[in-house]
Amino acid sequence: MTQDIEDMARKFGLNNALQHGGSANAGPIIGMILGKNPDLKKQAKEVGQIVGKVLAEINKMSAEEQQKALEELAPELLVKEKKERILRLEDIEGAEGGVVMRLAPNPSGPLHIGHTRMAILNDEYVKRYGGKLIVRLEDTNPDTIMPEAYDMILKDLDFLEVEYHEVINQSDRFETYYEYARQLIEKGAAYMCQCESEQWRELKDNKTACEHRDSDVDDNLQLFDKMLAGNFRPGDISMVVKTDIEHPNPAVRDFVALRLLDDIHPMVGDNYIVYPLYNYSVAIDDHLMEMSHVLRGKDHLNNTIRQEYVYDHLGWEKPKFYHYGWVSIDDTVLSTRQIKVAIAEGKYTGWDDPRLGTVASLARRGIQPGAIRNYWVEVGIKAVDIKFAWENLFAYNKTIIDPIAHRFFFVWDPEVVRISGAEILKGKCSLLPDDPDAGYRETTHEADENGFIYLNITAEDLVSAKPGDLIRFKDLGNMEYLGEKQFKYLGNDLDVIKKGARIIHWVGSQYHEVRVNMPDGETRQGIVEYGALDSVGKVVQFERFGFLKLEKTDHGLEGYFAHK
Repeated sequence: MTQDIEDMARKFGLNNALQHGGSANAGPIIGMILGKNPDLKKQAKEVGQIVGKVLAEINKMSAEEQQKALEELAPELLVKEKKERILRLEDIEGAEGGVVMRLAPNPSGPLHIGHTRMAILNDEYVKRYGGKLIVRLEDTNPDTIMPEAYDMILKDLDFLEVEYHEVINQSDRFETYYEYARQLIEKGAAYMCQCESEQWRELKDNKTACEHRDSDVDDNLQLFDKMLAGNFRPGDISMVVKTDIEHPNPAVRDFVALRLLDDIHPMVGDNYIVYPLYNYSVAIDDHLMEMSHVLRGKDHLNNTIRQEYVYDHLGWEKPKFYHYGWVSIDDTVLSTRQIKVAIAEGKYTGWDDPRLGTVASLARRGIQPGAIRNYWVEVGIKAVDIKFAWENLFAYNKTIIDPIAHRFFFVWDPEVVRISGAEILKGKCSLLPDDPDAGYRETTHEADENGFIYLNITAEDLVSAKPGDLIRFKDLGNMEYLGEKQFKYLGNDLDVIKKGARIIHWVGSQYHEVRVNMPDGETRQGIVEYGALDSVGKVVQFERFGFLKLEKTDHGLEGYFAHK
């Protein structure tokens, strides 16, 4: 019975010490032991003596030693400090009655981490205020379109848990763009220009109108009809929207709205040859789709000014514009064009290669949509420029997955070692340290006819061991290293931790081979506990290694590393 009292005193004492600056108080410990074991009340004095002895040992330990000891003995008692952080976006004006907002990606490829800001922020505001979120695929530049991206983008948005209400392709709206082009020409707010492009830009840069700017409305309409009819070749003519030819910002002065192309569009084929440019089509669509608020990066400030001219020409009420700051994302491949070429060359395995910053890659690695959402909500719509911090995203992700990711021992670069001094060893490891109801990984290891038990440990743990070292095999037992890959079993007393015993992980004779794909392109080969196969498709934690998502592939069990 004395041993049971010591075990309870050590368990409750370590927990109490960690909650009180490293110094445990005997009173609450004695009370807990007697409360759980009423039959010991008659032995209260003896219980107190045992508790006092155990706490004297605990109070000599460092906080780190106390933490390690409690992790071994009763991880379910560990108290983790939780700081509630309330994440909320800034309010936007005029949204109380509901909003209409849009996501406007170019289908040149799937979404990457930079695009998720646009998706999350718009979705958050629509969810807060109520209203409608439109996905408008801006596909009026056929040179950049990747046909499969139409579906890939929607799949990415679904993963991000973005709730969109309508999907619209701009390539379905050519006739609408032509209709409002006529209205602008009729109002004298646009003209058909036949200048050579470099000449036109030079004139504009010098605040000088070209010879076509003040052409007769009827002449412009006739030229527009001829343009639609295919009477000109690409580069011969374009429709230009008038702004202020003397505006102090050259980028704001007159801009091209429609141009001729002879490309084959993947969605509409060769049905159209007159294509709208960005600022024109966006202004028309934002109004006709009744956008109440437009969120965009501050790199679009000049575009906003250009688009406002279209609104003014047509007498339309403007949406409320918000421009957030730049985000620089270092050490990450984001260029759709570069990635597409590299995939074709076999440098990447696909759009979900773990080296990429695509949404598909992040999903494959086990980054949760809630973590991405929390990151961007924290950043908000402030105009300040920032550098994307992967460590912050990973911290948000860890908060989500740490309570639910099953733990397993993973031995990379495995070395087989043999253990003497025990006929049988039993391991009992928690699947979730904070949730004993989640169950355990229980294993039994029996000695062979020569009296040896064989286990696997990492090569680096073996190399760093010196004869005479005291090493604890986590959740299994204490070992003395004898040299030459041999250990001797010394029992299972947790006191070895306070004596400085190093804790290592191990895998028995039943295991799965696994390859872990790292974000830097490297791989780690090793073995993982047999039960890991039940977690395929889920995020797990390989203890002492990191969080990752498991897959079963043609090559066997594979992991895609998320973060530490």
